Amino acid sequence: MSQNLNLAQENAFNLARTLMVPVVLFQVDDAFGVMVSSEYDGDEDTIVHEYDPWSPAH
Repeated sequence: MSQNLNLAQENAFNLARTLMVPVVLFQVDDAFGVMVSSEYDGDEDTIVHEYDPWSPAH
């Protein structure tokens, strides 16, 4: 696992827990992004993972 992916995953999980809303971690080329799931309208194939703070398994 790359260091950038690991950092992106930690930040996505923390953001979901802080905002208490589901967020998606997505990748475009070599960059990662995180945004609220309900606002994501990008390509489904770019989603790495969705973090839901209300789900017992993340």
